[in-house]
Amino acid sequence: MAIQKEFVLRYRHDGHVRFQVPAQACQPTAANLISTKLAAINGVQSVKLYRGQGKLSIRYDGAVCGFTSLAAQLFQILAELEQQGYFDSKPLAEKAKKSVLGIKKRLKGTRIGGWFSDKYQAGKETVQAAKIIGKVSTKGPKALFKDPEKATIDFLNDVLVLYLIKTHWTRITQEWLVKPIVHRYEWMAVFYMFFLLVRSRRPK
Repeated sequence: MAIQKEFVLRYRHDGHVRFQVPAQACQPTAANLISTKLAAINGVQSVKLYRGQGKLSIRYDGAVCGFTSLAAQLFQILAELEQQGYFDSKPLAEKAKKSVLGIKKRLKGTRIGGWFSDKYQAGKETVQAAKIIGKVSTKGPKALFKDPEKATIDFLNDVLVLYLIKTHWTRITQEWLVKPIVHRYEWMAVFYMFFLLVRSRRPK
């Protein structure tokens, strides 16, 4: 499709023309390229592309660049940009994705949306912490029948460690990992806690 056909001449006077332009030409990148290339034409004095209104206004020196020459160069610029894909419509999936992201962003700004966001984040942190605990968890229901007291203590230890990790997860990922030397005492406490946890699992 030749996009030049969608540029409709709305006004023409000595040294000034105005076109109605399609939505594809009002996309940020395309609009900027059109304006820049037109402004580089010898004799063009000013170029204004009003993206919201879909209007292109060009003022030029008729003695240097006549209307026919200006129109020909404009159409050549449009043909080159069209070949390069600057006027391709964005996929519907991308538009839908941006729409969903916009809705999520607006919801997050509300009081209820912020509450749900916090709960969702807390749930993610709990799952991540549970994965860590899972690496040192009990060896299945057999442990409960073999030694109920030890299995119960191990389970309670798991719950405690899970709670501590969940409570400090934001600090661990955003502060302790970033500056391990500054938070060396916190890391020492973490290592000691895991040492005690692993030691409690060792067979007697």
